[in-house]
Amino acid sequence: VCSSFATGPRQNDGTFYEFCTYSLKPSKMNEFMENIKKNMHLRTAHSELVGCWSVEFGGRMNKVFHIWKYENFAHRTAVQKALAKDKEWQEQFLIPNLALIEKQESEITYLVPWCKLEKPPKEGVYELASFQMKPGGPALWGDAFKRAVHAHVNLGYTKLVGVFHAEYGALNTVHVLWWNESADSRAAGRHHSHEDPRVVAAVRESVNYLVSQQNMLLIPASFSPLK
Repeated sequence: VCSSFATGPRQNDGTFYEFCTYSLKPSKMNEFMENIKKNMHLRTAHSELVGCWSVEFGGRMNKVFHIWKYENFAHRTAVQKALAKDKEWQEQFLIPNLALIEKQESEITYLVPWCKLEKPPKEGVYELASFQMKPGGPALWGDAFKRAVHAHVNLGYTKLVGVFHAEYGALNTVHVLWWNESADSRAAGRHHSHEDPRVVAAVRESVNYLVSQQNMLLIPASFSPLK
């Protein structure tokens, strides 16, 4: 038995999103952000940047998080080959930043077929909530997860930007990118949603398939397309 979460556009459409996370030396965070602000145009000349954020809360500090969009894997390969030949990008963007980075992580994700990428109405803060689900894939837990997400959205407690399912990285992981006007409005919405029996019922169903979860509060960079 397969749910719509496991079939359809995710397989038919090759578009995917690469999550890139950079852990920086604590004393180099500001320098890194200034470097990429100045030279990001050299990188976006090759492929589309969905967003760039610094991590404010949640997990390790001094982290920068990017989402890049690709048409398919051949497109990403072509971009990497073009970057390898782009001396201006290497000299002004890549090489100066390498010395500032302690760790780099990459994860390949697809948007789930029942969700499209939404742009918030104005600047705000973002929350990336990551859910490690039980083995079995979306056919097992997809419908319950969808109902839990929609319960928050339909009742107006927060705004959904996108739901992403990991293809490479920790499997059976789903990332939900939320937007709120501020960290305080996010806290208020979360408090009220936890008192709403409709949300509680949907979440209780979904957590039957949950292994673990974590989140990060993200502050968009001035040059980020998603602000």
